[in-house]
Amino acid sequence: MSEHDEDGYSGEATLEVDGVSLPVTVELRGYFQPIDGYYRWYGRVAVNEELTRLAGGKKKAVSIQAGSHSATGELSDPDPWGRYRITGTSTPPFHVPTTLEELNA
Repeated sequence: MSEHDEDGYSGEATLEVDGVSLPVTVELRGYFQPIDGYYRWYGRVAVNEELTRLAGGKKKAVSIQAGSHSATGELSDPDPWGRYRITGTSTPPFHVPTTLEELNA
């Protein structure tokens, strides 16, 4: 079995939780899953006290925007360091190369 070629983004983003927009820092990765034909993205949101208050340690539907890219996803339980995991399927909140020219640039 081979590893996936992963795309990604690290940096500032805006997370919307229960109608509240929060500036956050994220580390995101993603890959195309050829078996089911979906793009899967995932990552961590850096510790954010307001996010901790809003999410309350529970799963939450969210939207995320990083620059001109946006997506919907789900927060899951925080890890022991207070960082929430975020996951989504389909269009990710970061640029993914779609041509050979972009891949080789």
